[in-house]
Amino acid sequence: MILPLKLALAPLNPTVGDLAGNRALIESAIRGAVASGVQMLALPELVMTGYPPRDLLLHGGFIEDVMRQVERIASGVPDGLTVLIGTPWREGTGTLLTNSVVVARGGPRGGGIVERYDKRLLPNYDVFDELRYFRPGDRPVVIEVGGVRVGLAVCEDLWRGVDAHTDDRYAGAPDPIAELKAAGAQLVAVPSASPFVRGKSVTQGRIIAQQCERLGIAIASVNQCGANDDLIFDGHCALYEPGPFGAMLTASGVPFESGLVLTEFEPGREPRPLEADPFEEADPSGLLWDALVLGVRDYCRKSGFSKVTLGVSGGIDSAVCAVLGAAAVGAESLTGVAMPSRYSSEGSLTDAEEMCRRIGCGYTVRSIEAGHDALSDDLDETLRGLGVESGAGGLTDENLQSRLRGLTMMAVSNATGALLLTTGNKCEHATGYATLYGDQNGGLAPIADLLKGEVYGLARWINANPERGGFDGPPIPESTITKPPSAELRPDQRDSDSLPDYDLLDEIVARYVDGKEDARAIEADLVSRGAIEADELRRVVRLIDLNEYKRFQLAIALKVRPVAFGRGRRRPIVQRYRPFNGN
Repeated sequence: MILPLKLALAPLNPTVGDLAGNRALIESAIRGAVASGVQMLALPELVMTGYPPRDLLLHGGFIEDVMRQVERIASGVPDGLTVLIGTPWREGTGTLLTNSVVVARGGPRGGGIVERYDKRLLPNYDVFDELRYFRPGDRPVVIEVGGVRVGLAVCEDLWRGVDAHTDDRYAGAPDPIAELKAAGAQLVAVPSASPFVRGKSVTQGRIIAQQCERLGIAIASVNQCGANDDLIFDGHCALYEPGPFGAMLTASGVPFESGLVLTEFEPGREPRPLEADPFEEADPSGLLWDALVLGVRDYCRKSGFSKVTLGVSGGIDSAVCAVLGAAAVGAESLTGVAMPSRYSSEGSLTDAEEMCRRIGCGYTVRSIEAGHDALSDDLDETLRGLGVESGAGGLTDENLQSRLRGLTMMAVSNATGALLLTTGNKCEHATGYATLYGDQNGGLAPIADLLKGEVYGLARWINANPERGGFDGPPIPESTITKPPSAELRPDQRDSDSLPDYDLLDEIVARYVDGKEDARAIEADLVSRGAIEADELRRVVRLIDLNEYKRFQLAIALKVRPVAFGRGRRRPIVQRYRPFNGN
């Protein structure tokens, strides 16, 4: 007689390369599983190293250290428990690695490794580069736990690129889940390390349901939680079982929480579905908030920063970044610095001060006027000596102001040990509407993957839900949200002087950058709709193409959209492809 299999899904938050710390996380999860009476504990993909380990995998001695830690964990697994540990592995003395799930099982005489599954489908797109490090597995693996036959798969083996709209790359490739079904599996356990993208967890839930229904097999997936560098992980955990009317979600974790998800599975039993999917029911803006706060918090925690600082201008971008920073590390550990110039409006300075008061963070004002005057005079003299008659006005002067602020903030960061947040959004970085060694200065860019409209939307959500950030009331002044955006680097300046309206610019960036659409198709559509003139559209596209050199020097940008500036968009800096030049 087969009794229900008691299992735990553990969306842990490992730190890349912290082998001792990650072992402690795993051993704590094992103790929790034992206390809960479960028979199988499933951990995320590459939990032993943290994901993504990147070129640490190529460093001499690293894999040997990893494997020793895994063997140490396995030896301590108590009798009656099976643990699925995601880890890189090397077979024998070869140089090729596998992205593996090691099966550790306790017995009367102690624990040990009893089986290993090697990931078969290796993603090599967007932020993924697994073919650089791993060779694919070549066999299905089914183990028995508590009388239930459990098949093993890893991440892409289940998603097959469908969640990223790249499924055509696996045409003709093996179907690991179908092969596990054919091998007699009743339940498939799928450790994952799938980065957060807005809406992807819902898509992945539907993929699991479709696979479950297609094959008539139960599927349990467990994703990493937390953030490493630019990537954020939502801890998506789910168990889907085939039922009389299709696949049913019978267990789920909570977005961005790393506690054990306890459930049971019994073959042939009619499933008891959950009333709602916590990931599907979650407010999308709330998920975005949770993702960005976690991204800032984990970057600080894992890299040793206890404080953050930023320049506060009274504008929407710095306001949202300040609120994120306060929620991530605590208002008492955040300092906002206002740096007005002769062009700064009184309202902007008032808004910056009011926001910091509402947040409860540190605030100081330091005018850049004296430095601006001195450097402008010196630069004028320098340029005249070089025979440049135009002097230091125009764009040169605008950039000079931004670089004075950047210099000030880097000095504050150096002197206080606080991480400097850079506050630009995706539209600004797309079009180069940011100054190298000025407002681009910083160690982390929290909103660099948000379109301008998304920044405004998040600001309104924050004010409507202040308790989520620990604030007593709306932290962002309403005037910050409603006033026209401006860099305030010249008299009466508005962003709309240099850029299309942000609603339109958002669409162009989303289609040309995220969607990789042909610029000529975008032009034909927008011009036919009367949304933009052809010359203006071409100017924007040219700005996007020309400013790759700035983005190459951008601080780490938290990824929340399908294509973020950084590792997932590898464009050459020096290149001459222009879609409108008859190429």
